[in-house]
Amino acid sequence: MNTNKYILAGLLLVSGISLAQKDNSKRVDKLFEMRAYSQAAEIYETKDRTQHVLQNLADSYYYNASLQKAVKTYRELFTTYGDSLDLDYYFRYGQALKGLQNYDEADKYLSIYHKEAINTKAFIEKNTKTTPHVFNLKQVEIGDSYSDFGLSFYGDNKVAFASTRNTESPNYVWNDQPYLDLYSATLSPNGQLENVTPFSDAINTDTHESNAVFTRDGKTMYFNRTNATRKKGDEEKIAHIKIYKAELVDGNWTNVTALPFTSNAYSTEHPALSKDGKTLYFASDMPGTYGSFDIYKVAINEDGTYGEPENLGSTINTKQREQFPFVSDLDVLYFSSIGHEGFGGLDVFRSNMVNGVFDKPVNLGSSINSNLDDFAYVIREKDNKGFVSSNRSGFDRMMAFAREDNILTKYQVEGIVQDKNSKELLTGSLVTLFDDAGNVLQDTLVGDKAYYLFKIEPNKKYKVRGTRKAYIPQDVEFSTDSDGKVQHNIYLSLESFADAEERVKKDDAGESKIELDKIYFDFDKSNIRNDAATTLNVLVDLMTKYPSMEVEVSAHTDAKGNDQYNLDLSKRRAASTLEYLVSKGIERNRLKSIGYGEMQPLNNCTEPNMCTDEEYDVNRRCEFKILN
Repeated sequence: MNTNKYILAGLLLVSGISLAQKDNSKRVDKLFEMRAYSQAAEIYETKDRTQHVLQNLADSYYYNASLQKAVKTYRELFTTYGDSLDLDYYFRYGQALKGLQNYDEADKYLSIYHKEAINTKAFIEKNTKTTPHVFNLKQVEIGDSYSDFGLSFYGDNKVAFASTRNTESPNYVWNDQPYLDLYSATLSPNGQLENVTPFSDAINTDTHESNAVFTRDGKTMYFNRTNATRKKGDEEKIAHIKIYKAELVDGNWTNVTALPFTSNAYSTEHPALSKDGKTLYFASDMPGTYGSFDIYKVAINEDGTYGEPENLGSTINTKQREQFPFVSDLDVLYFSSIGHEGFGGLDVFRSNMVNGVFDKPVNLGSSINSNLDDFAYVIREKDNKGFVSSNRSGFDRMMAFAREDNILTKYQVEGIVQDKNSKELLTGSLVTLFDDAGNVLQDTLVGDKAYYLFKIEPNKKYKVRGTRKAYIPQDVEFSTDSDGKVQHNIYLSLESFADAEERVKKDDAGESKIELDKIYFDFDKSNIRNDAATTLNVLVDLMTKYPSMEVEVSAHTDAKGNDQYNLDLSKRRAASTLEYLVSKGIERNRLKSIGYGEMQPLNNCTEPNMCTDEEYDVNRRCEFKILN
């Protein structure tokens, strides 16, 4: 919501409008249309609070960065006319609330606008842990000026930037400040700007110039300039912005010409060059944008001609404004956006080039982005130093920064899950991360390499647990306090119940079963006899030793008698066995009972009167299979 950035989004000339004509509604609407928001707001405040007046008054305050007044007026507008407002008012009201850091209220309106739930506080918390860098900012002090912004490097230690410091320049009606000019300066070793000098009259005119960028050899400059020719339409005169090219000849900037794809019908602005100088990036509201200003690129051919401008697409551009592109030597695109999720106003984002395409943008985080506008980011990545512009102080200011890795992204625990004895990788195992209160924070099923990774935070205690069917779980506790490690590599070595206990064996199907002495039941009975209880107590001890062990109790009969009778009898005996285990303190949810009747014989005695009693006896049994 910074004044100069809206100037650069589309400049308008106000002429022949007398502020004395306060009673003329057409005149105040004309002021609003021509972006003379401060003057328009003064007059709208004297009008009846109709929907039209409140809409324009709220927008005037919003675009002029008077956020307290904007919020107050938007609130009145929504209270009175909320059912009839366009969605764009929801966006601007939400952004104004964000500018005041009223995130809960802002989210209500932005969620309606985006048609999905917006949770800014959750975004901020996540961003703090995931943004790749943190920035140490220091405001650049270069003398008296209302606004300085848009710094760029050229040469070994020179920079260029835009400023309103030329007090001999006429004042611009929107903000009553001098028109923008371009200045050069020397960059001192401590990051301060010295020897500030305006560019020549070939570059600086009686209109706005800003956002200069230079080729590697320093002989070609691209920059913004407001059109001298204004397009007339619907009784308003609009001065759009064009990108100009200038050449350095015998120490003087000359041959100043507008680029061929610029126009009097739309704006092109904020030029940026790729490292090889073959691609020019810029912002524009030309036909074909997604809504407002989008980021474009255009090829610079070897013969000095240009290709067709190409929109960077919906991954980068939104329905709102994307501006101020900068491409680093590592082919990282930095730009400012109010359309991607952020902290309020324009935020700086980065996008890596992957296979010739820029990937999903990442917000650079709260150490560089504020609740107001942050923009015109440039960096020399070889020394992790650069500049950014911001209006967080109320005026546009340039800030030098040093960039460091975000230590929070380095806090992590990782490892593999393997068999304790065979060292076999246990793919498909579950790994769970707990906090010190036992709450589950994250979990994952490990893949083919049995590898897991969790992001964690400093000054906390954690526990990581590995679990797998028929294996003894392993817990490992660790901390990330001031004396702890940033990174933890924890191998989870799980031991199977079959390796740990002699009574646990794996059958041919790979199932782990607990081998107990045979349990006997009285004829046609299902109650637990004393000798059976003695055997089951061995299982009680084993399940008490391993609290995570889960067991299926299954009962089987021989083939004598009626099929349904045998099935029902086996179910009763399995259930009775389960109830005995529960009576001894084993949790019911760790047990499962099932009766199979005569359906799973261990031999071929599948019909009555075909085997000896001893052979039938083999099939009369209880089995205990480990489920987990």
